[in-house]
Amino acid sequence: MGKIRSRAPLTLSLIIVGMFSAASHAGDNWPHWRGPQNNGLSGETGLPAEFGPERNVAWKVTLPGWAGSTPVAWDDRLFLTSAAADKDELLLLCFNTKGERLWSASLGRGNKVTGPSKEEGNSASPSPSTDGTHVWAMAGNGTLACFDFDGNEVWRHDLQDKYGKFNIGWGMTSSPVLDGDKLYIQLMHGPMRGDGKTAVVAALNKQTGEELWRIDRESEATFENKHSYTSPVVYRDGEHECLLTHGADYLVAHSLEDGRELWRLGGLNAGARYHPTLRFVASPTVAEGLIVVPTAKGGPMVTVKPGGQGNITNTDFVVWKNEQGTPDVSCPLVHDGLVYLAGEQGILTCLDAKTGEEYYKQRLHGARYRASPVYADGKIYIVARDGVITVVKPGKSFEMLAENAMGEEISASPVIFGGRIYLRSFDSLFSIEASK
Repeated sequence: MGKIRSRAPLTLSLIIVGMFSAASHAGDNWPHWRGPQNNGLSGETGLPAEFGPERNVAWKVTLPGWAGSTPVAWDDRLFLTSAAADKDELLLLCFNTKGERLWSASLGRGNKVTGPSKEEGNSASPSPSTDGTHVWAMAGNGTLACFDFDGNEVWRHDLQDKYGKFNIGWGMTSSPVLDGDKLYIQLMHGPMRGDGKTAVVAALNKQTGEELWRIDRESEATFENKHSYTSPVVYRDGEHECLLTHGADYLVAHSLEDGRELWRLGGLNAGARYHPTLRFVASPTVAEGLIVVPTAKGGPMVTVKPGGQGNITNTDFVVWKNEQGTPDVSCPLVHDGLVYLAGEQGILTCLDAKTGEEYYKQRLHGARYRASPVYADGKIYIVARDGVITVVKPGKSFEMLAENAMGEEISASPVIFGGRIYLRSFDSLFSIEASK
């Protein structure tokens, strides 16, 4: 597998990798698209392994238009972005956990459909964030807005007016991430040819939308690799904290306070020849003492320790590296010392989080995979593009618990919240719970 191992001994924080799962307790809200800890882990229990259109569905509602964004949830509220029925207006929708639509708010017009039909996505691809009082929603047309839980608008910005017109092949899909009183955004795009610099990372005051800091994110990336479809991630443990931005050939760690660059990881596009279309789509995944860094198109995957300075590419902060095998779109999942990768063509790979040793590589359902896997209740839920959800038992040996066909196309990741699984297809929102 072309593995390169660091010479450094594993730190105590790395030895306890996977302990982030202990921070996800049953009943946690789902404030970001990757869940309570932004890593796809949930502490919910009592979830079904088997379900389908006529089995274990508590309710199903039809959505006004299609999109691939993952919902977020808090208490009795679910929020998701969507195209409207006219296919041009973009919406933020609010449902309660009974499946009743409470309100919708416009995020403006200018929906850009990327790819034929529903092939890749549209301008409703970014997911919202919420803190239980307000919800923040971004759309690919440049709208970023804050609403209270009754649907009243608090503030609104046009990011294209503020930071420059979006110039990105498949549309701006990065989701904002909320942390404390700050809302972080990354906008990595620009002309494929020439020196146009339009890669920006910024922190906003969540209450007012006021810019707290902004940096121009530097890179030597060229052509399509200037474009990033990933979302920022906050890493925090007892010793280190930073904002991670991923794209344009680098993973970069920024100070949460002022955005200054703390360290960067390169070597992510380091084959015999520079790959001009190795744009990043999958975001990094964090665990205690470990950051799992995907690239794209089956390219390299790297794991690093936090706390570095400067360029850490060829330092002992690199724990291990595989030269190939990364998922193209799905984010890695880390649980109980194991890394799970849902590959583009339905190959599930299980690796040791501390060493990179491969335990298995198993073909799942024969379809494309866009959603990121999630863990809850001793199960890993892995969603295929054609709506087939494979449920796998975690561990070093592959064991499939169930395969469930929902009959609708899905690229959003599952949401696990309040004892239920919420699945957002291009047409519907499903609430799934175990039979009582």
